[in-house]
Amino acid sequence: MSNNLIKYESLNASNAMFKDEMAKAYERVIDSGWFILGKEVNRFQEDFAAYVGSAYCIGVANGLDALILSLQALALPLGSEVLVPSNTYIATILSIVQQGFVPVLVEPDIATYNMDPAKIENKISERTKAIMVVHLYGKCCDMVQIMEIANRHNISVIEDCAQAHGAMQEGVKAGNWGTFGAFSFYPTKNLGALGDAGAITLNNETYADKLKMLRNYGSKVKYHNEIVGYNSRLDEMQAAFLNVKLAHLDKITEHKRMLAHIYDTLLHEKFVKPALQEGFYDVYHIYNIRCNKRDQLKQYLLDNNIQTEIHYPIAPNKQMAMKGILDNTPTPIAEEIHRTTLSLPISFGHSQADVEMVCEVLNAFAKKHYS
Repeated sequence: MSNNLIKYESLNASNAMFKDEMAKAYERVIDSGWFILGKEVNRFQEDFAAYVGSAYCIGVANGLDALILSLQALALPLGSEVLVPSNTYIATILSIVQQGFVPVLVEPDIATYNMDPAKIENKISERTKAIMVVHLYGKCCDMVQIMEIANRHNISVIEDCAQAHGAMQEGVKAGNWGTFGAFSFYPTKNLGALGDAGAITLNNETYADKLKMLRNYGSKVKYHNEIVGYNSRLDEMQAAFLNVKLAHLDKITEHKRMLAHIYDTLLHEKFVKPALQEGFYDVYHIYNIRCNKRDQLKQYLLDNNIQTEIHYPIAPNKQMAMKGILDNTPTPIAEEIHRTTLSLPISFGHSQADVEMVCEVLNAFAKKHYS
């Protein structure tokens, strides 16, 4: 079995090929003497908007702020209901609660782990003002169906694209379907900064102008504050690093898709693998499997020098922070996913040989426990 440790994620390895370019970017920013909302941010906003296919991109401090500011821009009535998947990372739900809105959980499709369009309409009430979809693990939600439902009910759609840079359905990228696309560039993302960073993509000029003010104290002109805003700006240094990596994002994605194909091909049939769907282009921020002996499998892999992660071990409605907010909502599908899911190594820093070794160890476990 494996003798050398295969880490779940090595940011050193993933960023190694960009190190020289990033050093030059660092020096460029230092030499410029301009560190907030300058040329690097402007360049990234233009290039990332072009990459997504949207008219505008507004750089913000992180992915949670991207969600919060998107909701704030909609100016929904206090107490509005926002539909959200029951198995998302808690940040998605925090953005709703922090704005004084009511999160309404929608169960996922057990095959795709994304919000199930068939379960949306019976959750819609007269107070439903938005749907916050999450393109989990790097697979687009079924946005064709979801947008049809949203448009029919006159409901806004915010896309949580934190794990889906470049993911597509029918050739349309995540972040270019709803009113807003909220992105995180946390260091482990396919397009990762060297710290916290985020952005919002959109196609509405009025909202774009409002978001620029919201991220900057509610101000267009310094010391003139038109609305109640925040301090949530993508800084020049992180934008410079993102400019470097954005030029290589397609290469990063193709590498991860190649590793995913190895998993798809070699893994034992007893492991539930990510669903492959016609018309969907998946970018595999996370390659997750499901196994009814998940905890035992995780330990077995670690005993064989393979690190894994669980995304996520606790369903949002079971979190202490959600007591009195979501804890009375039954979510059997989400809880089954959280109980059985395991994330395998699939970073830009992993090699084909690494993934083949992971498959060998996984298959040995399957042979031992399922034959």
